[in-house]
Amino acid sequence: MHAKYKVPGGKLVVVDLDVDQQRISRAQVAGDFFLEPDEALEDINQALTGLPVGSSADDIASAVRGALSSDVVMMGFSPEAIGTVVRRALTGATGFQDYQWSYLAPQPLAPLAQMALDQVLAEEVGAGRRGPTLRLWEWAAPAVVIGSFQSLANEVDLDNAKAHGMEVVRRVSGGGAMFMELGTAITYSLYAPSELVAGMSFQDSYAFLDDWVIQSLRALGIDASYKPLNDITSPAGKIGGAAQKRLGSGAVLHHVTMSYDMDGDKMVEVLRIGREKMSDKGVASANKRVDPLKAHTGLAKKEIEEHLVGTFQSLYGLTPDDVTADEQDRVAQLVEEKFGTPEWLNRVP
Repeated sequence: MHAKYKVPGGKLVVVDLDVDQQRISRAQVAGDFFLEPDEALEDINQALTGLPVGSSADDIASAVRGALSSDVVMMGFSPEAIGTVVRRALTGATGFQDYQWSYLAPQPLAPLAQMALDQVLAEEVGAGRRGPTLRLWEWAAPAVVIGSFQSLANEVDLDNAKAHGMEVVRRVSGGGAMFMELGTAITYSLYAPSELVAGMSFQDSYAFLDDWVIQSLRALGIDASYKPLNDITSPAGKIGGAAQKRLGSGAVLHHVTMSYDMDGDKMVEVLRIGREKMSDKGVASANKRVDPLKAHTGLAKKEIEEHLVGTFQSLYGLTPDDVTADEQDRVAQLVEEKFGTPEWLNRVP
């Protein structure tokens, strides 16, 4: 059994395992990390040997930690990272490089169609009719997008949203509300087999799936990092946030929205939760809490998007693709039967 795990902001950890009678009979950890003293590597391997194959990532990390003396220095990885990579090996996890990724370039879509397309593409990947896909969004109209479990009345000032011409829609994933004016945000979705995040906690999977974005932003000179659970940040504030949906069909939908050039004051007029967060954090203006990409780079939105796609292409490869006719038909059906209905929008009043 074999698996790799790139620690977000750290190093690559690789493990090879043999299993006999439901226990690890041989373990070999490797990678480009740093470890002192050298002998600690064999201590790690021995700590893994004999563990039941059903051990959790936490159990594995505890076994590793307990086997190491207090003078051991681990740089670029940790016992938790070993726990994750071992679980990934035991569960048959895959990596980004194991797939041929498709790319869907931005096409202007109405807010309801955006919501439906996310579900359709994730279901298609889960059913095996579509390969893993990266999609960049483009909005045809401004919108407020609330999370699957958020209260409509508690999150959105509907009168102000209407006054600003913003349609309110509900997505399939959890998480918080998004304020989407035309040309002010960069949004992408990843649709992948669930094996890509096998053996990972939800928290680890968020950082894992967005590590390529952190690399891309840093290449633009942005001091970007990941703040658990699901925020991409800089020292000046929040750049963006992620959300996920795991489908029973065997796919994971992971999408991220990053601020490019937002009107924070208007956002606070429309999003009630925005007012609470500003008050709670003692921040007078949303503009001081959100850190847009335009301010960092001075680049056009399209230039940043091309840089992001180029980073993914260089790391994992991408093949241009299109939404199929069958997928488009399914999107139209879901808009009519689900996302465009009052029942869905008001599922949590």
